Amino acid sequence: MPLVGTGEIVTHAARAGHGVGAFNVIQLEHAEAIVAGAEAAGAPVILQISENATRYHGGLAAVGAATLAVARAARVPVGVHLDHATSSDLVHEAVALGFTSVMYDASTLPYKKNIRTTAEITARCHGEGVWVEAELGEVGGKDGVHAPGARTDPDEAAAFVAATGVDALAVAVGTSHAMLTRTASLDLPLIAALRLTVPVPLVLHGSSGVPDHDLAAAVDHGMTKVNIATHLNQVFTTAARAVLDADRALADTRRYLGPARDAMTHEVTRLLAVLKART
Repeated sequence: MPLVGTGEIVTHAARAGHGVGAFNVIQLEHAEAIVAGAEAAGAPVILQISENATRYHGGLAAVGAATLAVARAARVPVGVHLDHATSSDLVHEAVALGFTSVMYDASTLPYKKNIRTTAEITARCHGEGVWVEAELGEVGGKDGVHAPGARTDPDEAAAFVAATGVDALAVAVGTSHAMLTRTASLDLPLIAALRLTVPVPLVLHGSSGVPDHDLAAAVDHGMTKVNIATHLNQVFTTAARAVLDADRALADTRRYLGPARDAMTHEVTRLLAVLKART
């Protein structure tokens, strides 16, 4: 199935009451594992490339082109998304490359400036047919700049969406980025209140720290797009480390990246089932 619009994937899931997995790509093996896992689950998926990953590669063009190629060859619907972009130039580059959505993150700015800059980005992206996600209420943990106790106010969120025209909103409900343990405590009543107030799909960032049952509960209470990165990186790295520890003389990178990719594939399949299940 060819690359499809992120909005198409998310809107369909929201109407069905399901969650959509949005998993981060750092290298080619990540993209391959995510798509293989989605194909095994028979579910759509979103491949995300963050601004930090772009910086790691020295630019978006190469990793973006590779990720788009994997998406276009998939047998299930796949969207390609720019995650946590703070640079308008990076947003425009992603749109030019063919990304199907962007997340413009101005959440650290004062509220009025967040609205103004996000509205400008949204208008330009919509002119190119690209779906836009934004953030209100800083999600903890990212680059150490967000307050872990932050929460998104439902009325403010509704006003923000109306003022900016964004297609989805990432909200702060108890998660924190880069968690290595699955011990986050979600504010499920707040998720439900946001779902009733905000007219666009809700996005859960920092979901690596959320245990399976609470991921499913978050979807039941109104979350649609669920971002997971660190947890899958842990699965990938653990599998690679096991192979390397077993054979200290190993030099062929395929011998440990292949098993790591396979482990990540299986976990993607499992997580997609969690996001579709009803509690």
